[in-house]
Amino acid sequence: MKKNIYQPIEAVIEDVRHETATIKTFVLRPKFLFSFRTGQFIELNIPGVGEAPFTPSSDPAVKDRLGVTIMNVGSMTSRLHAMHSGEKVALRGPYGKGYPLEKFKDKDILIVGGGVGLAPLRSLLFSLFGEVDNYNKIVLRYGARTSGDIIYKDLLPEWAKKKKVDVMTTVDVGDPQWKGNVGLVTTILKDLPIELHKAIAVVCGPPIMMKFVNLKLLDLGFKPEDIYLSMEKNMSCGLGKCGHCRLGSYYICKDGPVFTYEQLKDMHDIWD
Repeated sequence: MKKNIYQPIEAVIEDVRHETATIKTFVLRPKFLFSFRTGQFIELNIPGVGEAPFTPSSDPAVKDRLGVTIMNVGSMTSRLHAMHSGEKVALRGPYGKGYPLEKFKDKDILIVGGGVGLAPLRSLLFSLFGEVDNYNKIVLRYGARTSGDIIYKDLLPEWAKKKKVDVMTTVDVGDPQWKGNVGLVTTILKDLPIELHKAIAVVCGPPIMMKFVNLKLLDLGFKPEDIYLSMEKNMSCGLGKCGHCRLGSYYICKDGPVFTYEQLKDMHDIWD
């Protein structure tokens, strides 16, 4: 039977993990096994409230659970943040195109995340860790506004200990407890332990952060076709029907949300 792309699947909230004062990770158990490619997104539905698109932050190899890391920024996410383990939601998808991992093989992979933008990148990292021998090196550079805004605080040190993995974190504003780098994430994009001629970069975060990281990567010598951007803004229906996410000739929900900068570089409004 052909899958109905409009039909939501019931899911139970199995766990709620507090990441920061405004960000939580929800572990969902769908009624049926659920598959997605890293970088794809789902539509998460609260019956009687509404739905919104989110990119899973969990390991795509795990089919019986799904993790989404969500910031409380509006009415739908506020209602979700008030929910607890055992309550029910629904999801549909997956939609969009994920990261082309087949093009990442034998490369140095630079991953740059900002704020809650590390959430979709966590899914990518899990996929890379699962086949780490396919890649030369995995370099993660992550920035948050303050130390209190860092997500996955327990995971970051664990990732840094993994084979072939290099991790550095920075905050925009320091505090007495913070012992790491202070400055925008672009300040830790220097002296990178990569070989540029065989490297690709992946960027996800707030639009203004992505803009300046992209400029920095170009300045470092990355080619536009080797910079992958997660353009998740403005998505709504997830099916290319409402037109809300139109970007030039593209629909972010159908043609992305992962694009290379080569695809977008001649457009004037990609960071708006």
